[in-house]
Amino acid sequence: MAILEVSRIEKRFGDVQVLRDISFTLDKGQSLAVIGSSGSGKTTLLRCLNFLERPDGGTIAVGGRPLFNAADSAARSEEQIRRSRLHFGLVFQSFNLFPQYTALDNVMLARTLLAKEEPDYKSRRREITEAIRQQAVDLLTQVGLQNRLDSYPHQLSGGQQQRVAIARALALEPDILCFDEPTSALDPELTGEVLKVIRSLAERNTTMIIVTHEMGFARDVADRIIFMDEGVIVEQGPSEQVIGSPREERTRQFLRRFNQE
Repeated sequence: MAILEVSRIEKRFGDVQVLRDISFTLDKGQSLAVIGSSGSGKTTLLRCLNFLERPDGGTIAVGGRPLFNAADSAARSEEQIRRSRLHFGLVFQSFNLFPQYTALDNVMLARTLLAKEEPDYKSRRREITEAIRQQAVDLLTQVGLQNRLDSYPHQLSGGQQQRVAIARALALEPDILCFDEPTSALDPELTGEVLKVIRSLAERNTTMIIVTHEMGFARDVADRIIFMDEGVIVEQGPSEQVIGSPREERTRQFLRRFNQE
């Protein structure tokens, strides 16, 4: 059964139609790579799924439950958007860590803020805080940063900062983990660090959507690939088919251009 169902998503910025009739599904435990040239709408799609941008049309369902319907005004309320966002974890291109917090504090922050909204937080504060701290330690250990818990972002390499960002995204136990070109700000050596972590998540059957320009990585790790161009999905299917023997001429042209660069 599909964990994510996206139907006919539309997005405009002023007079510019950025996304048109975007529809796809994603099964639990699958990895989906989204590829395409700059300006094709990849990042806007990811931002719409995370409700950092509100779609102008279409529907989004997670786990069979309607999460967003552009035709429903209630779905546009801030409270509804905030709750819907919790189903997705997002790892940004440029890390977006809070510079005044350590790696451990960055990972703990979102869980702590949510815990403070619970009615029993004050009476169980110590117990809850320790559980959140232990989860953060476990996640940072999972991404290989068990020795950098007390380091601040400026004391970490780009690859280490991105691994903290991955741990932070996992902390809320989202249904779907999303990556927006997670290696685009990194040099080749640090890129390998981050891709290794994402590969390990795929091996654990973490449900993921990965916007990437790493074609070899997409082919090896993703179960399915979507190729976008000019705001539409041109082709989607199993990764080996889309990368190895694409059906659409626009996909073939993109891959030829990419391989020549």
